[in-house]
Amino acid sequence: MPETLVILPAAGIQRALARIAHEIAERNENGAEVVLIGIPVGGDVLAQRLSVLLGEIWRLPVPFGILDVTLYRDDLGGRIAPAVHPTVIPFDVTGKTVVLVDDVLFSGRTTRAAMDALNDFGRPKKIQLAVLVDRGHRELPIKADFVGKNVPTALSEKVRVRLELPDRPDEVVLEK
Repeated sequence: MPETLVILPAAGIQRALARIAHEIAERNENGAEVVLIGIPVGGDVLAQRLSVLLGEIWRLPVPFGILDVTLYRDDLGGRIAPAVHPTVIPFDVTGKTVVLVDDVLFSGRTTRAAMDALNDFGRPKKIQLAVLVDRGHRELPIKADFVGKNVPTALSEKVRVRLELPDRPDEVVLEK
């Protein structure tokens, strides 16, 4: 069993999301032009939570959707049947500022796949990236605009974001 270390408890996750929401609001003065799109598994839950927080800041509803990027990945390798999640984007992204939301930024390949997939739904005016944890080790020139916590890691370590699990508080753990 791997050794685990809690790097963000539930209260830390909430503080990080509140800070990210305020940073998004500061960078985007017109809240009516902003939509959030979460990448499963993890980014979808975070996008929904950010939608609520931004709605309170801007005093208007902030639409959020879910974008599965599985079939757009360039690193599927030999996986025969990858897990595919539903994509639900109930709004037009054309001309909007799209904030892509993911739980962990690592190689950058998920973000690249998300930008490719997003093109199937329109042409956003701008794309920004919000992540709860940036662990480094980028393989592509991708940088998050909004980061909850930077966590330098070894390649052999794993960062697990545990959200909305029964009988367990939200947390982010580092597995060594």
